[in-house]
Amino acid sequence: MLKILSRLVGPKYTSVAKAWVPTLLGWGAAGAVAVVHFTDWRLILDYVPYINGKFKKEE
Repeated sequence: MLKILSRLVGPKYTSVAKAWVPTLLGWGAAGAVAVVHFTDWRLILDYVPYINGKFKKEE
């Protein structure tokens, strides 16, 4: 699959895409943190194993 893609795209654009991967990962992580911050953080963080035990509701 990668051979076909590299043949279609070319080595120049493949190297440009590889250079952008860390930047895209950084922006993606910042976006994920922003989504958690600006939404109902409790709803999202209930799925994180370490954090969901800290905020148990006493019923």
